[in-house]
Amino acid sequence: MAREQNMIEPFESSQVGKGAISFGVSSYGYDMRVADEFKIFVGKPGSVLDPKVNNPALFSDVHAENGYIELPAHSFALARTIEYFRIPRNILTIAFGKSTYARCGVIVNVTPFEPEWEGFVTVSIANTAPVPVKIYANEGIAQVLFLENPQGCAVSYADKKGKYQAQKVITTAKI
Repeated sequence: MAREQNMIEPFESSQVGKGAISFGVSSYGYDMRVADEFKIFVGKPGSVLDPKVNNPALFSDVHAENGYIELPAHSFALARTIEYFRIPRNILTIAFGKSTYARCGVIVNVTPFEPEWEGFVTVSIANTAPVPVKIYANEGIAQVLFLENPQGCAVSYADKKGKYQAQKVITTAKI
């Protein structure tokens, strides 16, 4: 489906892992990569993140100059994938953080890709460790599993005109 329907672009047809956090086709899914741009939370004590009110001042835009960023202790960042996804009407995905990062106290959160959603995936990367953690750009960040319903869904993300449809950049919460 990835090749025939251009579902993942760019698509890595085998798993790449030598010297890197693996990415590409895995046993039952696809290991997607994180790009080299991040929005790191920089709020100060007393700051409030409100999912209904976007406050760009609470984030700092950072590029992975040396191939990685150092995510501060007890903080989080938003990032985007290298891959652009186009999900067919009969597919739903679930993503899980890579075990390599989990073993460093990093929690990766990605919401399901709904049927007929498309775009670069915005990923939340939380460092629960009491020290900074390196997050490597252009390497694996999460594994995506694909669930198929032969009948397709009654109402797709495109039908609902979803607010995150065709996102091209790291997208903060919006209503």
